[in-house]
Amino acid sequence: MIEFSVVDWAAWAPGLATRSAWQDWAQAPWLPEGEDTPGLPEVPAMQRRRIERLGRMAIQAACWCEAGEGADSRVPLVFASRHGDVARSMELLAALVAEEALSPTTFGLSVHNAIGALYSITRGHRGNNLALAAGKATAEAACLEAAGLLADGAEEVRIVVYDPPLPALYAEFIDEPAPFHAWCWRVRRPDAAGVRLQLHWQATDAPDDPPGLLPHALDLQRFLLSAQPRCERVIDGQRWTWARGG
Repeated sequence: MIEFSVVDWAAWAPGLATRSAWQDWAQAPWLPEGEDTPGLPEVPAMQRRRIERLGRMAIQAACWCEAGEGADSRVPLVFASRHGDVARSMELLAALVAEEALSPTTFGLSVHNAIGALYSITRGHRGNNLALAAGKATAEAACLEAAGLLADGAEEVRIVVYDPPLPALYAEFIDEPAPFHAWCWRVRRPDAAGVRLQLHWQATDAPDDPPGLLPHALDLQRFLLSAQPRCERVIDGQRWTWARGG
């Protein structure tokens, strides 16, 4: 079991660009849809041009969750995405099939830690920064990493979770809804003021839960904003149980 407090949060998805919109959505959730993209005014225009839609969403959520100018330039960051910027990877694969030269820029921006690196470069972040993917339990893996960093002495950790829809080529492998979305949590030790969360897990022989209205990672954001006392999900032989702490 791990436990921590979420002291602040930010999120972005199509049609959900304000805290009040997210709080209303948490009471009656729907699957985000639309073509809008965050403006990302925190990043200079020349640098912003290199950032694709998914990166803009993740970096926007991370920027909105900053504690203040210069206050968290060394706060550890955990960037977590199940699929990452898969559109760029598909672009590279298409070039290989066509026997065309691969773009070094596209390759550099397609790797899983590219969005976290772009955030660090554009925002002057000099602290620990890692990127991970762990299937449908990616958000839980990110929280485990954050708990480890807190146990190692970090005062605060920021978790950035984000994902895009999968390309049509992967349609037969899609096992949960996949809208564009990104959220960021500022987490501290359990005694900090905020929403205190506990995460328990155990092995189980039960089958995976069927897909719901939302992807699991986005459903965790809904859980944070709701009054729901527990949120449970079976994923790949593990039962993950979230609960609000005392």
